[in-house]
Amino acid sequence: MTAPHVDLSVHHRPQAVSDRIAFGFVRVLRFCADTFFAKRYGHRAVVLETVAAVPGMVGATLNHLKCLRRMEDDRGWIKTLMDEAENERMHLMTFIEVSKPTAFERFVVVAVQWVFYLFFFGLYLVSSRTAHRVVGYFEEEAVISYTNYLQEIDEGRSENLPAPALARRYWDLPATATLRDVIEVVRADEAHHRDVNHGFANELAGLPSGPVAACPPHVVLEPIWKSA
Repeated sequence: MTAPHVDLSVHHRPQAVSDRIAFGFVRVLRFCADTFFAKRYGHRAVVLETVAAVPGMVGATLNHLKCLRRMEDDRGWIKTLMDEAENERMHLMTFIEVSKPTAFERFVVVAVQWVFYLFFFGLYLVSSRTAHRVVGYFEEEAVISYTNYLQEIDEGRSENLPAPALARRYWDLPATATLRDVIEVVRADEAHHRDVNHGFANELAGLPSGPVAACPPHVVLEPIWKSA
């Protein structure tokens, strides 16, 4: 399978105050990630994918409760956000196989997840538009990080390992797939999430939504009871 083309030039220029707050917050996160991980992109992916899997679940939960209270349709938001959370979790599981996080990094994952979950939950209650914009900018940075990771592999500074079996099953990659192939489909996933969340933020602001990058096909994860 060939990963969909990713437009690396996509960037939502901050307009309203909430956009500038979201962009500034994500730039601070980027600075922290660059300082802590430098070019250890595999280990960076483990921690950041843990964070990236939080917004979809928070957004799906709060939209579900809102629709119950208002007795209205969700316009497809809940399933979209749940799929995003699941997809980001599979990214995490993939890079755990690649990087083998240390005990300290596992501690960082737990700490960061709780802090970010509580922060994002509160932010979504106060301004769901800002929350989705944060995710859009976060995914813009993810696309940049994975592009840099690909460059590290192409220039021989990172080893192009065989793709983990989990990744081959999830994205239906061939048996000969490598880490580079995995990073390409992960980057395409992130570009898709980038455009979806910027689109949600635009919709909440009454602005037109732009085009959405194609999402790489992957297997649908079925609950255990279906195969029992």
